[in-house]
Amino acid sequence: MIFPRKETPAVVQPWWETPTRKNRNRSGVVLVALLAGSVGGFLGVNASGGNIFHNANIVNSSSTIERAPDSVAGIAKRVLPSVVSINTRSSQGGGTGSGFVFDSNGYILTNNHVIADVADGSGTLRVTLNNGDVYDGTIVGRDASYDLAIVKINATNLPALEFGNSDNVAVGDAVIAIGSPLGLSGTVTSGIISAKNRPVMAGDSGVDNSFINALQTDAAINPGNSGGPLVDATGAVIGVNSAIASLGSTSQTGSIGLGFAIPINQAKKTADQLIKSGKATYPILGVSLDMNFNGSGALIANTPAAILAGGPAAKAGLHAGDIITKFEDRTINSPDELIVAVRSKNVGDSVKVTYTRNAKEATAMLTLIAAKN
Repeated sequence: MIFPRKETPAVVQPWWETPTRKNRNRSGVVLVALLAGSVGGFLGVNASGGNIFHNANIVNSSSTIERAPDSVAGIAKRVLPSVVSINTRSSQGGGTGSGFVFDSNGYILTNNHVIADVADGSGTLRVTLNNGDVYDGTIVGRDASYDLAIVKINATNLPALEFGNSDNVAVGDAVIAIGSPLGLSGTVTSGIISAKNRPVMAGDSGVDNSFINALQTDAAINPGNSGGPLVDATGAVIGVNSAIASLGSTSQTGSIGLGFAIPINQAKKTADQLIKSGKATYPILGVSLDMNFNGSGALIANTPAAILAGGPAAKAGLHAGDIITKFEDRTINSPDELIVAVRSKNVGDSVKVTYTRNAKEATAMLTLIAAKN
């Protein structure tokens, strides 16, 4: 399991570049462990080594169990053929993760951190379908900012998952997570959506930090579940399982009931871009934030380069030192919350921001532009 590193010295970095803050425990900010697992796992055995069926009376039954199509068993039966296991091996070791069929022509959606170790072309990447067929995988494109990647295998007529609408998900909705925790492929767990719009920062390095406007679930997800689907009560995918909350201890071994998934509406936009061009982008305000600001809101850094010349914030009249307190109707408590709120939008969207300057509140309308790759 990969945990975020310890806090690095404060570095003010342009908004249009990837932020480099680590492990800052702030209200509304969740530090998470990524869910790619190391190869291997442990299965329990009878401690005595004896026959656990000794003197047991085995009862046969001829009853037929009818499972409704909308039951957990019924949904799992429909979804499982679309879920895959992903195994990587490189000079850094082996890893395992999950994914699902995004397009029937062999395109698999997964997390960037699942395949990052072999992204430079060294090592091997293999995809195992639910029926046991194994294929070599090729990375079509990946995006660290959203922690997503597309892998291509030489197969057609694959059963692609139906897409749900993650914007319509409500807290309390029933969900099912499917993947390969600890390499145990085809594992199904169930739970509910326990929160929405949860600002989550995950990453293994400053360059590869991901900021996710996540769906939170109590469905058990563990290392190896990364990239697997989170589906709703109809079997439609509403999220990509990506991370679990960390207790801050290397002794943590699995789920504590706080799992996070990338909303499928965002994942689909990014995946379509990756398939089309091998690259994806995200919207920006054109400001550099002070990532160590301890007050409420997101502080535009007090540096000459804090405002991107000709960017949305510059055109709207924002200044270095302004504190952004609301983005649309969403209250902003920290820089992380502003970042994930912006990244949940589209390039070209017009948005309203509320900010304070010299203790006076003001609003501005901005049109988001694309970050430079």
